[in-house]
Amino acid sequence: MKGLDVKVRDLIKVYRLGKVEVQALRGLNMDVKAGELVSIIGPSGSGKTTLLNIIGGLDQATGGLVHVGNTEVTTFSTTQLVEYRRKTVGHIFQTLNLIPTLTAAENVELPMIALGASRKRRTERVKELLKIVGLTDRAHHKPEELSGGEQQRIAMAAALANDAPVLLADEPTGELDTVNSKIVVDYLVKVNKELGKTIIMVTHDSSVARVADRILRIEDGVIKMALTPTEAIAEEKAVSYIDQIRARISEIDSQLLQLDEDFKAEKMSGDEYVQKRQSLKQIRDSLREELHRMGIVT
Repeated sequence: MKGLDVKVRDLIKVYRLGKVEVQALRGLNMDVKAGELVSIIGPSGSGKTTLLNIIGGLDQATGGLVHVGNTEVTTFSTTQLVEYRRKTVGHIFQTLNLIPTLTAAENVELPMIALGASRKRRTERVKELLKIVGLTDRAHHKPEELSGGEQQRIAMAAALANDAPVLLADEPTGELDTVNSKIVVDYLVKVNKELGKTIIMVTHDSSVARVADRILRIEDGVIKMALTPTEAIAEEKAVSYIDQIRARISEIDSQLLQLDEDFKAEKMSGDEYVQKRQSLKQIRDSLREELHRMGIVT
């Protein structure tokens, strides 16, 4: 099944910890087009996983609406959410949910058994999915016999088992090294492009985020910014440049303090002190002006 639109409107989630209320989502709005691959980035505690869990039917909103296709998920009962999770959304987690006593093929088959698919259909689908994720030769291996990247690809195949139109990936490369991260992300892109699935992926890795069609930045429970991968790269470079300027200003401040100490200790003449101080201040002022032109208040 091809991907579905995902629309989120005024989404609120409040957790109550004793007498304390924590507002994880604060009226969040988001639109994801059918067949789009979107990355969600943001600091820890900003609401990324909470958003994914509500879209995926693993948690219920305090307020607001979530539409997946023509379905309003936020009105579902507990029973309806179980059916929704089986048919409409596939989950890929950072912590793998593979059953260690089952083979790779059996882990992929399990969601189809829960949905009541025939044995013939299950066998055909397992072969098809293992081929898609490039692990046909690992069908009879148990999770402990697979690398971390291979386990994550089996988890991806299991998420696709019932042909869910929407895949939700929560830090899918969080436990993987750089090489395996790239392999897993390449297969996610393949699933998106070749099967037309809608994929929403939470990640802390900027290089992983950039494979998406769009990158959404969430802060304090709301979407603050939407960027294309090109815009994200430019922003990262700009931030890096800003950090370099700030570091140079800090270095000059230290040099000025040391200059004052040296003059007080009579390690240089008055003329030399004035000349060096003026030179350093001119450089610092020009750097501050550069930050001001970039809209940074110093």
